[in-house]
Amino acid sequence: MLRTLVNGKRTDIGLGGLSLVSLAEAREKAMEYRRLARAGGDPLAAKKEARRVVPSFKVAAKTVHEEHKMAWKNPKHADQWINTLNQYAVPHIGDMMVDRIDTPDILRVLSPIWLAKPETARRVRQRLNTVFDWAKASGYRTGDNPVKGVTRGLPKQLERGGHHTAMAFADVPAFIKAMRGTNSSLIAKLAFEFLILTATRTSEALLARKAEIDAKGNLWIIPADRMKGKREHRVPITDRITEILTEAAKISGDSPFIFPGRSEDKPLSNMVFLKILERMEVPVTAHGFRSSFRDWASEATNFPREIAEMALAHAIENKVEAAYRRGDLLQKRREMMTSWEKFCFGRKKHDEIREE
Repeated sequence: MLRTLVNGKRTDIGLGGLSLVSLAEAREKAMEYRRLARAGGDPLAAKKEARRVVPSFKVAAKTVHEEHKMAWKNPKHADQWINTLNQYAVPHIGDMMVDRIDTPDILRVLSPIWLAKPETARRVRQRLNTVFDWAKASGYRTGDNPVKGVTRGLPKQLERGGHHTAMAFADVPAFIKAMRGTNSSLIAKLAFEFLILTATRTSEALLARKAEIDAKGNLWIIPADRMKGKREHRVPITDRITEILTEAAKISGDSPFIFPGRSEDKPLSNMVFLKILERMEVPVTAHGFRSSFRDWASEATNFPREIAEMALAHAIENKVEAAYRRGDLLQKRREMMTSWEKFCFGRKKHDEIREE
């Protein structure tokens, strides 16, 4: 505001958002810019830098999450993305401005979990990398991403195998029987059995909705947006799967999910199968049961390879073959999945499995 005399009275006149500085301050600032120019600097860039408002890491992470979450098909992944940063990174660097954070700061975030929680640490590193890439692209940082060289200061993690650890298919019937006898929740055990019998991926089974079940056609129809290959996948419903769906319905109430978690509006946690395996002290992964199924189909039956591949919703690698095979061999897959179920429950001896 500028105070002056108007018609003999002192009046404050607004300057439309302009801020006034003293003459001494203006001279001091001018001298600073002249010194910068003589040293080869850019006074204009310095003025812009002074006016720039740099966000803290916590604000930057929240902003990146908000901008990206609509593109993520899995809401649970979106929640985990920001939750891991809030849990592991924010306590160390949350209040620091993103342009002040350097590789030693990232090292402080990752060091406590790098060996103790290797998979989590790798995910945190990836998410940190995304935040700092955004900060640079938005003009809040210059130079290298501080996450890039951090692994040089961290110990080497144990080598990860290229495949998910799988159970020998001959051991699957005994595993299912033992798993049924554990004290895990009934809904979790039903979901695990459902996963094994359908040979589907963990997320496909846990996020299964009641609306996806075609009772008349005895099919579970997984929509394209929930499939890794982005193509609708039809899964034949066998006798035991029908029983599982019936038992689960008695527990799930009004939930849209076949296997709800603690609240009806959410599915079971994606850690539920891992916890069961850990309690049973079985050193395999839930995803590995797809390999068990594939080995069974290959070694214990004469079902053609392409039927097993379609049951696993794998893409046909041969482009010519893919162009001519328009159907999904549903009836033949139904026969195969029925044989797989019978094998899993010992309803047929190993040498009585159907051959073609």
